[in-house]
Amino acid sequence: MKVMSKPLWFENTLQWLNPAAKESQEPLLFDRHLLWLALCLMVMGLVMVASSSIPEGIAINDDPFRFAKRHGIYLLLCLAAMAFVVQIPLAWWQSHNAKLLLLSGVALVLVLLIGRNINGSSRWIGLGPINVQPAEFAKLALFTYLAGYLVRRHEQVRENLKGFLKPLIVFFFLAVLLLAQPDLGSVVVMFVTTVGMLFLAGAKLIQFFGLIFTGVVAVVTLVIAEPYRMRRVSSFLDPWQDPFGSGYQLTQSLMAFGRGDWLGEGLGNSIQKLEYLPEAHTDFVVAVLAEELGFIGVCAVLLLLILLVSRAMKIGKQALLAEQAFAGYLACGIGIWFSFQTMVNVGAASGLVPTKGLTLPLISYGGSSLLAMSIAVAILLRIDHELRLANCQAYKRDAHG
Repeated sequence: MKVMSKPLWFENTLQWLNPAAKESQEPLLFDRHLLWLALCLMVMGLVMVASSSIPEGIAINDDPFRFAKRHGIYLLLCLAAMAFVVQIPLAWWQSHNAKLLLLSGVALVLVLLIGRNINGSSRWIGLGPINVQPAEFAKLALFTYLAGYLVRRHEQVRENLKGFLKPLIVFFFLAVLLLAQPDLGSVVVMFVTTVGMLFLAGAKLIQFFGLIFTGVVAVVTLVIAEPYRMRRVSSFLDPWQDPFGSGYQLTQSLMAFGRGDWLGEGLGNSIQKLEYLPEAHTDFVVAVLAEELGFIGVCAVLLLLILLVSRAMKIGKQALLAEQAFAGYLACGIGIWFSFQTMVNVGAASGLVPTKGLTLPLISYGGSSLLAMSIAVAILLRIDHELRLANCQAYKRDAHG
């Protein structure tokens, strides 16, 4: 009679509940620190969304916790998705990366055809009471495809221009679909992460710098071509020149940072969230966090994100050293994605970079972003699990050998 092996989540739960059994039997086969970091960020996100969205919830539906309830449901879905994804072998992602990319491309086309237009942008597909943003999943699909491509064409990427340009053509088609929404922020994140992954794969420096130059020229051209983007740049350079027009959102955000000082006004005591600061619970949640919890609170959240990114990069390095190239490139890609999106979100809220519609990873309100990044964390946990399992099996072979 064949005995079914226990799933990963069951074994790890037993190890958590019974530390003595863990020590006497098997080593811990998942990165507990990475999981705790993600959970802490999710809890902090729920608290800040609940605090920052009260006025808008009252205005929309006379329910102060409207967005907090929805965010809580999203979190439960994300935890269920993580429990499922962590069971999927990494080989599945590697063998299906092209299909996932094609599926995300189809979703980006559909959003242009049947998507909901909110604030002048068609970025969401309505599924009953919820809106799905395909761009968030397209990021993960692209990075998974790039990891697979860098494994299949590693020598071509290092040796000739053709191998270097092929993934950029794929990125170009996705960028065109995203810019049609329009969503320049996601394009910039995908471009930077793509450049980072190609650099890790050993692309020639001349190609690397040429790509950066081309990207900068393209972004500048896109900014100049659209008046609303030019207004964002001008308001970024001097938001006080038009504090009630193009610079309104940034000036309100800066006021929140200023009121927060070192220790903040206290949780729930933000004034800017009282419908002064637009998108207070999504793109500018860090401004409310700064006002209520102060500089210390912002530093604490950023430290959690830095630690999460460092764990991702460490897992990627370990995978590359173990000659698991796909896992290594994907883990590093996720680390670059999280770090750059954090930098852009916090930079936009604090006036360091022009305003972009990007969420703060695992913190901001937004079901699609939260789900995509939760899946990415689950993939990191799976990569780490497979590395630990391989090391454990190697140790047992050596012990019996």
